[in-house]
Amino acid sequence: MIEVQDVHFQYEADGEHDLVPPAVLRGIDLTIEKGSFVALLGHNGSGKSTLAKHFNAILLPTGGKVLVDGMDTTDPDNTYPVRRLVGMVLQNPDNQLVSTVVEEDVAFGPENLGVPPAEIVERVEEALRTVDMLDYRTHSPHKLSGGQKQRIAIAGVLAMHPSCLVLDEPTAMLDPAGRREVLDTVCRLNREQGMTVVLITHYMEEAALADRVVVVDDGLVLADGTPREVFADGDRLRQVGLDVPQPTALCAALRQAGVALPQDILTPEECAAALIPLIAKKKGV
Repeated sequence: MIEVQDVHFQYEADGEHDLVPPAVLRGIDLTIEKGSFVALLGHNGSGKSTLAKHFNAILLPTGGKVLVDGMDTTDPDNTYPVRRLVGMVLQNPDNQLVSTVVEEDVAFGPENLGVPPAEIVERVEEALRTVDMLDYRTHSPHKLSGGQKQRIAIAGVLAMHPSCLVLDEPTAMLDPAGRREVLDTVCRLNREQGMTVVLITHYMEEAALADRVVVVDDGLVLADGTPREVFADGDRLRQVGLDVPQPTALCAALRQAGVALPQDILTPEECAAALIPLIAKKKGV
């Protein structure tokens, strides 16, 4: 779906002081397969959001290439097709809500693509049903909860029929209930509809839901593998300001205290399944 080939990127100099900022990306190589679910991690300033903005040609590399379904993003003729293939959902849903009625908001993208009116109606209904918000089609989006707003923002992108969904910290401003709503929607899009998903997040538990985790640090790929592989090296992640999922951290601490637990525990369910027999044995049950 996306090929990143030795990509470098540097923002332009400050026009007032002629200060040249340091390079943000310093030679990134990355391939994202169609239908995959990739979590992109990194501390603030690591380059992960800058990298993600290359996926739909919001930013263009100053060196190297980004290919989306074989199309070079630096070719102006490809900008429109690339942005139709790769849709982006931002951190604050209010920045993507443009109308006072939910169904009109979701229709905004297809209208600008020149989709015929009858098809727009079908796309809006399909997108709202996909994110489980069809019953809210006549509501004001600005009166919805944070999680509902973010699902409407996702529906607005889905109505344009992208092949890939890039989400830049979509749950950062949400409460736990809103986070679950959005993540359930994203996982369903990937598992049931085969949509390629790139999720940028600071929450390790969210990254654990992905098929693959890519860690970016100082403009380079630091780690790339399954969640179990990447989170197994907790010390390395902490050195770059990241952490591991809480179940993984808990079991690591217990192992250091002498409790015999597996090395690759990732989820609360796996943690509970490993601890319950030990607790029962301790109690003599």
